[in-house]
Amino acid sequence: MRRKCIFVERTMDKSEKIIGVIGGGSWATALIKILTENVSKVNWYMRNEEAVEHILKYQRNLKYLQGVELKTDKINVSTNLIQTVKSSDIIILATPSAFLTSLFEDFPKELFEGKTIFSAVKGIIPEYHAIPARFIHKTFDTPYDKIGIICGPCHAEEVALERLSYLTIVCQDEDIADDMADRFKTRYIKTTTSDDLFGTELSAILKNVYAIASGICAGLGYGDNFQAVLISNAIQEIENFIDEVSPIHRDVKSSAYLGDLLVTAYSKFSRNRTFGFMIGKGYSVKIAQMEMDMIAEGYYAVKSVMEINKKFNVEMPIVEAVNNIIYERISPVIEMKILTDRLS
Repeated sequence: MRRKCIFVERTMDKSEKIIGVIGGGSWATALIKILTENVSKVNWYMRNEEAVEHILKYQRNLKYLQGVELKTDKINVSTNLIQTVKSSDIIILATPSAFLTSLFEDFPKELFEGKTIFSAVKGIIPEYHAIPARFIHKTFDTPYDKIGIICGPCHAEEVALERLSYLTIVCQDEDIADDMADRFKTRYIKTTTSDDLFGTELSAILKNVYAIASGICAGLGYGDNFQAVLISNAIQEIENFIDEVSPIHRDVKSSAYLGDLLVTAYSKFSRNRTFGFMIGKGYSVKIAQMEMDMIAEGYYAVKSVMEINKKFNVEMPIVEAVNNIIYERISPVIEMKILTDRLS
């Protein structure tokens, strides 16, 4: 696997290709903020007409990252998905994974011909138990070398505050990865590149499950000592699983894997950790989801990972514990006590 350990420093003419961002949430808003630092024009699709009108009038998203002032002179924001895709050369998908299938149902896939598609989804497609790269490949006939991933460690809320953050831009085509890394490099964003399309995406999906586990343990009153053991075991599970699914050389201690896991498991901005914390405090899964009013991607991911692992049979006790609590309705107190005897 090729991995660049230095930050991308090149400059280039970024007006040649137009980027279109699909999604209206906090991460999509953060990506728009970053892109408008570097490019002259970006297309932005969101479903909510009221949100579009609010952005055009007040330069702020109606619901997400409301403190971010958007450079609307550089943004074509619209509720017309077909027009956004047609007028963009590079598409960034930044919607919750559970909505992708319905969003592109009956969509004319020929409109994606010749385009590069990046996933910033951070979740799994629950209907197919498929990572976004595979969904893109199967749905739009996009070659894998024209598919990319944008991964962390990076929370949208810290991008809004312009706190120093790091992104890993992943694509099997080195030139595409380098080009995209240039577009995202700003004063407060550092970028590296990788070609580990499947490993980074699977790791980004799995870290949400482990963040739920971390939140459950915190809600139950487990301390920092146990959290350290939990996350140490989590990165081992990630390594064992992605090495089995996509057996190439990789270093999971780098930021795209371990760093993304750590920030999702520990950060106050992590919705998956928050979701788990509420369950640990005694909330039902349904009530926790209603209280959050945001998607915790790990909720869908854990069930799909369990299904995928039927083929690979990797030992994943933390994933199994989260699945048992969420879907089998086993008491978090009992399940986590059992888990403590399986960790080392």
